[in-house]
Amino acid sequence: MNRKNGLTAIDGAMALIAILLIVQMWLLTATLEAFLAGHDEAIVPAALISGVIFAACAGLFIFIRRIDATVRTAR
Repeated sequence: MNRKNGLTAIDGAMALIAILLIVQMWLLTATLEAFLAGHDEAIVPAALISGVIFAACAGLFIFIRRIDATVRTAR
């Protein structure tokens, strides 16, 4: 893999991470608002979805680290 392709993959993964983090912040805000309004049933599903988003971000981070290592050793 050449450097340009590696940087493109890293840029795309970072953009996905940014979008996922924005969604996670929105989910936190919506869940907190629902909880403060007295709707306790939204807590568990929101926590599960937040965990899935966290796992996706962690997976993308690992992907970025592997691509970076591949590009650095290919030089």
